[in-house]
Amino acid sequence: MQEAERTAHEPIVPGRSYGFFTDTSLCIGCKACEVACKEWNELPAEDGGLTGESYDNTSALGATTWRHVTFVEKIGGPGGRVTEMAPFQSNWLMASDVCKHCANAPCLEVCPTGAIFRTEFDTVVVQGDICNGCGYCVPACPFGVVELSKVDGKAHKCTLCYDRMKGGFEPACAKACPTESIQFGEVDALTARAVARLDRLHALGQPDAYLYGVPGGPGATGGLRRLNAFFLLLDRPEVYGLPARPSRGAERIAPGFGEGLLAMAGFAIAALVALRKR
Repeated sequence: MQEAERTAHEPIVPGRSYGFFTDTSLCIGCKACEVACKEWNELPAEDGGLTGESYDNTSALGATTWRHVTFVEKIGGPGGRVTEMAPFQSNWLMASDVCKHCANAPCLEVCPTGAIFRTEFDTVVVQGDICNGCGYCVPACPFGVVELSKVDGKAHKCTLCYDRMKGGFEPACAKACPTESIQFGEVDALTARAVARLDRLHALGQPDAYLYGVPGGPGATGGLRRLNAFFLLLDRPEVYGLPARPSRGAERIAPGFGEGLLAMAGFAIAALVALRKR
């Protein structure tokens, strides 16, 4: 067991915020989470075997891959730095990626049909029977999580096992993880657990470890506030394929939209002045 007990036996209560804490320092790359996710959600296996991108058969998150284990081979120390202590050192970074279930999700904001909704557990789910396949959610996601299926043309992503949660069970990926790298529970409790784990790693000589997606840290930027699925990382976000400063579309267009309104107001005033002079 880790510093705290698992949350599997704690009741799952509607009205509270639930999510994942993924501790990449404990990930062994077994892909049990990928298999459990595909089995429970009846997602098809990937065709063609290994992709040629390291020891990977799924490559990235997508319409049929809702958990993806990233393998990153590192040469030298943290950040790929070659030092006297690690001139030719080779090691692996492994991390199980997933939808972040953002506290204010950009995909939900742009959905025109209401197919994407926030559940009673503060998670974000796509309703396939309402999705019209417009694809607005795809570019809106700053993490590249959402994808349109080539089979039904609709958007698909992790549901944080909404059906299991309604039955009082933890998500399949967290249940299957043998090292507790993936931990499920209330976000506030997970955050406290993550901070304690981070302090322990620092004390054990891992000064580069940090939390990605918690308020005030990398990942929780650009108006996202908080990721309900957050991570403990050992290297820069980009190394894991994560953006250092993800942002919402609303945050990006707001300044330009305001300037446009001011310009239009200026033109209107100029037109009124010109009419009065006639």
